[in-house]
Amino acid sequence: MVGLIPIALTNPTSAGDPWPVNSDQSPSSDSALLPLEGITVVALEQAVAAPLATRHLADLGARVIKVERVGEGDFARQYDSAVRGGAGSHFVWLNRGKESVELDLKSEAGRDAIKTLIAGADVFLQNLAPGAAARLGLGADVLRADHPELIVVDMSGYGDAGPFRDRKAYDMLVQAETGLISVTGTPEDMTKTGIPSSDIAAGMYALTSVLSALFRRATTGIGARVAVSMFDSTVEWMGHAMYMRLYGGKQIARVGLGHAAIVPYDKYPTQDGTILIGVQNDRGWDTLTRVVLDRPDLAEDPRYKTNIDRVSRRAEVDAVIAAETKRFTTEELDRRLADAGVPAAEIRDLEAVVEHPQLGERDRWRDVDTEVGPIKAVLPPMTFDDVELAMGPVPALGEHTDAVLREFGIVAGERP
Repeated sequence: MVGLIPIALTNPTSAGDPWPVNSDQSPSSDSALLPLEGITVVALEQAVAAPLATRHLADLGARVIKVERVGEGDFARQYDSAVRGGAGSHFVWLNRGKESVELDLKSEAGRDAIKTLIAGADVFLQNLAPGAAARLGLGADVLRADHPELIVVDMSGYGDAGPFRDRKAYDMLVQAETGLISVTGTPEDMTKTGIPSSDIAAGMYALTSVLSALFRRATTGIGARVAVSMFDSTVEWMGHAMYMRLYGGKQIARVGLGHAAIVPYDKYPTQDGTILIGVQNDRGWDTLTRVVLDRPDLAEDPRYKTNIDRVSRRAEVDAVIAAETKRFTTEELDRRLADAGVPAAEIRDLEAVVEHPQLGERDRWRDVDTEVGPIKAVLPPMTFDDVELAMGPVPALGEHTDAVLREFGIVAGERP
């Protein structure tokens, strides 16, 4: 295994940047190691699912070498150019802290080069089409025959067997095949989720599998081959909806912002807007009606006493609550709900989220360098007391090719 090459976090200034660089922010403590320092990952990846997994590994301190197509790279680079007028929003979200190496895997030299990189790695993660890695000589059985300590993660849309094995597996399509779309939306129309949920699910399970395999290897010395599919990951997320169908004999209803099994749990009007209220148990109903809305009669009404009663009278309960919430402004009602401990939230657009006090007051923003200049990014959700996770630069296509090839002794005239 090769040693870790640290990736420095740089903060160049840029005129007119709406997010000025804060030079007082320190990326990490000098006294504590990042959890995955010393681990090297080679990633043959594209789009969302696999890059999300490896970005988290990079944040945790692993060295991630991202192998990209010569001249084109990860096609997520071209999804849009929204970030500072040049970089793609998906790419900067998913690829910070990595080293970009361009290789032509159609050539023998390119295939030999990636095999040399993998030989010096702890983890090889790929999300090519099913069977493509094996055709390149990068199948898990071949790689681990020479390197039994290697952890190989093969990511796919539908898995490496079965009738859907070779189907295209974009996020929306997987959401459809797993039933997620069927339970999302309003009674009138279904919809996909507003973020790539199936991609994210697979990325997080891939991350978990790498961490688990590394932990087991630390005690056994043996690596692993792990398969993660978007389909399996999303089916797992269907959880309670699946069990309601299996054992309740019915498809859960699409209820918009509501909840199929809890009432009141929805958007309710105020004098100047709306607010979300989520009462998850009968004690919460009692508090909402008695304390927040000053309606003890509703708390005592036998028609609404239990959640099962309220679900059976969903429209009636929602109408009763809506009539009461309209007596308050959004700010006033939000304060009353918070003071009483009743779960509630304002509906914020993304501009409001960027300015959210919960992010600002907890100092959750950091500056990350990119080829178009410094950008703001939110700290990873995993917060360690003794060290701040790494948030390295987003690489330009092929930025590290020459340096990495030299380090691994691959340089021989032209790039492979």
